[in-house]
Amino acid sequence: MSSESSPSTASSQSARALFVCLFAVQAGVIALSPVLAQVAADFDVSTSAAGQLRSISGLVAGLVAVSMGRVASRLGLRELLLVGLATLAGGSLLSAAAPSFAVLAVAQVAVGGGIALILSGALAAAAEWSAPERRAHVLSWTLLGQPFAWIVGMPIIGLLGGVSWRWGWIAVPFAAAVVALVAIALRPSDDRREPRVRTWRMLAEDRVVAGWALGELFAWSAWAGALVYAGALFVESYGVSTATAGVLLGLAAVAYLPGNMLARRHVEASARQLAAFVPPLAAAIVVVFGAWRPSVGVSGAVFAVLAFVVAARTIAGSALGLEVCAQRRVFAMRIRTAANQFGYLGGSAIGGIALAVGGYAAVGVAFGVMFVLSAVPHVLALRGAEVASAAPSRPGS
Repeated sequence: MSSESSPSTASSQSARALFVCLFAVQAGVIALSPVLAQVAADFDVSTSAAGQLRSISGLVAGLVAVSMGRVASRLGLRELLLVGLATLAGGSLLSAAAPSFAVLAVAQVAVGGGIALILSGALAAAAEWSAPERRAHVLSWTLLGQPFAWIVGMPIIGLLGGVSWRWGWIAVPFAAAVVALVAIALRPSDDRREPRVRTWRMLAEDRVVAGWALGELFAWSAWAGALVYAGALFVESYGVSTATAGVLLGLAAVAYLPGNMLARRHVEASARQLAAFVPPLAAAIVVVFGAWRPSVGVSGAVFAVLAFVVAARTIAGSALGLEVCAQRRVFAMRIRTAANQFGYLGGSAIGGIALAVGGYAAVGVAFGVMFVLSAVPHVLALRGAEVASAAPSRPGS
């Protein structure tokens, strides 16, 4: 009996540890959001200048994800996560203690590097550290760490901001990174290394991998861009306070949870189908969100539905990457991490252009187009599989 329950128990332990890892990642991402004005006032810089701190960590995270092949080939998943968590913890401490804006900017470099290592390692570990029949469950719980950090972390950081913005860094990303460090350190050493040979050539030589990577970039650009401009839409369209806009975004994070849990029941057998057919639905919803704004309640509800739908696409895209790069799962999640982080930059830029040209209706259309483009590689792959299965077999085969 114990032998039968052992794989399930080990998978559950992995899910808990990796959940905290992604909680720590998202805590590092959002730590400045509720207190940005305070940071700007403390260092006597403009709010827009303070806002570039998130761009620094995002850009660094994307670049580290792309270039960390040597590290991934030398460290096992456990060691990779330990290095990433220690880096994030150090960056959080330095952020809390920063005596100047320049030092705070340097701290965001450490935060970005830690984010890249943790995201790439944790999502690969969700597949490596789980029994095959529990893989979707572990991946689902791992991904839930990020919206939980948004739901729990935002109020804590905002509350502590009444005393000092510095305490938020200690109470949320630093504390979460330390808890995750302990949980990962208790695991046995992982000797599996990521091969370096022909890794990046997979994108040029394998159309399936390249199509998945392109789909992730489009999808993350669309969703990240929607997140960036949703708060401004609430404020500028309805005149609500930033606090109210924050609550509406928090409700969207709550809606993300059931979307994730519902999709995990089908992701093992239907990841490709979800990646192909869910984004067009997200596209329609984001177009409605930008163009149809009868009341703040309706817009909040539409955005919550969008988060619910995006959650299904997110777990499907992650599961598909782990499947198509089964021998190089850290590499696959490095691609995903880069798509995630560069998506914030691309989505912000495209959304800004659309907003200047045609207002929020144009923003919705722009992100809708990106969602549709993210589905194209998967639709083509499904079509190719149908054609191959329908083709008559050769005599003697």
